[in-house]
Amino acid sequence: MNSTPQLACVCDLVGESVSNVQPLVSWLATPDDGIWPTHALEEPNPFIAYRKMLWSWHRAMGIGWSDDDFIHLVRNLDTAIGAVDGHGFVRTPASWVTGLGTPVPATRVFVKDETDNVSGSHKARHLMGQLLHLAVDAVSNDRRLAIASCGNAALGAATVARAAGRPIDVFIPTWADSTVVGVLTDLDATIHVCERRPGEVGDPCMLRFREAVHEGSLAFGVQSTENPWTLDGGRTIGWELADQIAGDEPDLVFIQVGGGALLTSTAIGLLEGLDRGPLVSVPQVWAVQAEGCAPFDRAWSGLKPGGSIDERIADAAERSDVLMQPWKDPISAATGILDDVTYDWLGVARALLTTGGESIVASEGEIVEANQRARKAGFDVDHTGSAGYAGALAAQRTGRMPPTAELAVIMTGVLRS
Repeated sequence: MNSTPQLACVCDLVGESVSNVQPLVSWLATPDDGIWPTHALEEPNPFIAYRKMLWSWHRAMGIGWSDDDFIHLVRNLDTAIGAVDGHGFVRTPASWVTGLGTPVPATRVFVKDETDNVSGSHKARHLMGQLLHLAVDAVSNDRRLAIASCGNAALGAATVARAAGRPIDVFIPTWADSTVVGVLTDLDATIHVCERRPGEVGDPCMLRFREAVHEGSLAFGVQSTENPWTLDGGRTIGWELADQIAGDEPDLVFIQVGGGALLTSTAIGLLEGLDRGPLVSVPQVWAVQAEGCAPFDRAWSGLKPGGSIDERIADAAERSDVLMQPWKDPISAATGILDDVTYDWLGVARALLTTGGESIVASEGEIVEANQRARKAGFDVDHTGSAGYAGALAAQRTGRMPPTAELAVIMTGVLRS
C-alpha cells in the first residue's frame, strides 16, 4: 500500500476537510464523480461493491492509493472482523414476504433483514465506514475511540475496534443490559457507567462521551452530528436496498428512528439509487418512533409549513434548540430507539421532505404486536429491530397509509437472550 504523509484527519471533526464534504447538516451525499457499480449484487461485500461511492475511497485515491490498495484494506479489515464476530460484512438478504401478517389489504411486505449483520444489526456498517477513514488517514492505533451507547451501536463499535486493534471507551447508563455489558467486556472495551450529575440536563452518557472527545478521543458513534463519516458506511444499506428493490419498488418504507442515522443513511442511498443507479422511483420514507419517546415527531410538527426544502431545513436548524427538546422519561420495549433527542433529526426531516414521507408514532401495543408478527414470520429480531413495521401498523390504524400501498421495512437488531 502506498506510503503517504498523514493529512488533516477528517475524523477529528476539526479540519477544513469536514466542511468540504458536509455542506448540509446531517446529510452526506456522494462525491460528484462517484460511480454506481453496474454489477453490485455480484460482489457480496458492500464496502467493495459500492466502494467508488464511498468518501473513504475518494479520499484514498486523492492521496495516491490505487483501487487495489483500497480493496486490500477492506478485505484485511473484514477478515479481522470475521475472526472476532464469526463473519464479516456481506450483502444482507431482502425479499418480499407474504407471511408477516401484513396490514389488510396488503398481501406482502418487502423486508431487508439486518439481524445477521456484523454484531447483529446495521450499526456496524456505520462504524466500518468510520474505520476505513481512520485507516486511509493513517490515524495511530493508539488513539482512543469513544462511543455513548449501551446497545447495538456499542456492540458494533467494540467489535470493529477489537478487530482493528484500536482501544475504545464505551459510555453506558446505569441501567444498561447485563448481557450487552458482558459482551462489551469480552470485546476488551473500557466501560464507563455514567450517573447523572446534579444539575445536568440531557443524556449523561453523551455528556461524558463529549468530554472524552474534547480531551482527545475520536468520536466513534452513530450520530453524524458527532462524526459525519457515520453516514458514509451507513449509506451502503440504502444503496444495497436500491439494487434489491429495483424493478419492483414499494410505495413506502417505514424506518425506526432513535438517533436518526439509519433513516438518513438509507434515504440518501435510495435517492442516489434514483439519481445514479437502477431505481425509477423512490419510496416515501416514513419515520417511526414509539409513543414513549418521540422527540423527532414533536419537532417535525413544528417545521415551517411553506417554502423550499432547503428553506425549511435552514429554518429548522435556526430553531433547533426550540424544536428538538430532550424527551422526558423515555420508555418502550423498543429500547434501542429511546434516544431522548434525535441527534440527526435534520437529516431525517430532509429525507421525509424530499421523498414525500411522514412521521408516525406507534403505540406500545403496536410495538409489541409488530415484534410478535415478525418473530412468528421467522425473523429473529428484537422490539427495536421490528419497530419500523410497528409504524406500518400505526399508519393502517390511523388511516394514513393508502389502502393499496406496498411497503418495505428494515428488520435490524437480533434478539439477544
